[in-house]
Amino acid sequence: MKKNKIKNTGLEVTEISFGSSSLGSMPDTYGYEVSEDRAQKTLKRFFKGPVNMLDTSRNYALGESEKRIGKAIKDIGKWPDQFILSTKLDRDSDTLSLDKYQARKSFEESLEALGVDHVDILFLHDPEYVKDITEVTKKGGSMDELFKIKEEGLAKAVGLAMGKISLMFPLLKKWDFDALISHNRYTLLNREADEMFDYAYDKKIAIFNAAPYAGGMLAKGSSNFKKITYQDITEQTLGPVKAIEKVCKKHNVDLGAAALQFSLRDKRISSTICGVTSIDSIEKNLAWAKAKISDEFWDEVLKLPFSTDDPEANRIWTPG
Repeated sequence: MKKNKIKNTGLEVTEISFGSSSLGSMPDTYGYEVSEDRAQKTLKRFFKGPVNMLDTSRNYALGESEKRIGKAIKDIGKWPDQFILSTKLDRDSDTLSLDKYQARKSFEESLEALGVDHVDILFLHDPEYVKDITEVTKKGGSMDELFKIKEEGLAKAVGLAMGKISLMFPLLKKWDFDALISHNRYTLLNREADEMFDYAYDKKIAIFNAAPYAGGMLAKGSSNFKKITYQDITEQTLGPVKAIEKVCKKHNVDLGAAALQFSLRDKRISSTICGVTSIDSIEKNLAWAKAKISDEFWDEVLKLPFSTDDPEANRIWTPG
């Protein structure tokens, strides 16, 4: 699988990465549960490649995601060479604080849960949800702590992972990040991140485009799934999905293949992060990445209207 360099860090990431929020089991967010056994079988398959990056977070499923990954790492002896492990500095789920002390605490808890002494990439996560953004941005705040952790050699690359573009874009301009993760803002349904991606690409910031399936809808389809970007569907939000499905049917293209390759075709994007919860979901992503899609399909589907609004503006965030 094609690999892309992450700035001057020495890291090279495959064009697809796997995300593990749903792997920890978050039924309130995704609408289904994932058992421990299923998660371990999925992780065992991941370690066989060819995808080389796994992304997690201290707060995914209230710590269960990292705990399950830690068990899988222990079972195989150590984190494999040439694979990339990514996690995030998270706010306290009770106080919503993310000062430098909470950032360090979050990182140390991650290392313990994962059973490792360092990570490859460390992101500061979801500052739009903290109680006081100045805890993040002030001198000596959690953003400075993020870079301090890198200086200590505990992370090879650092980045910013969040949703709200209106806050994320200004933050990107103030620190020398190696990478970013944006989710749900660059899909067949939405292009809110387009201008930000232009900026990041020009600055050689590695772009990780997460959630190409809009939280699952563009993988499972309108007749099989009831959420878009983690929110219950309405006739209004379902309309653009059905328009894409109509073009897919006309050209005999799997909806999931179209959604994934929309991201893979973009030269700005270093890696597309796809959530996986089963061996089958891994194999589907690999097959969709290789599926042949005609230029005629792209000519037609890219003419469909899309949103540039915040797709999660009305989302009620839940941790599980």
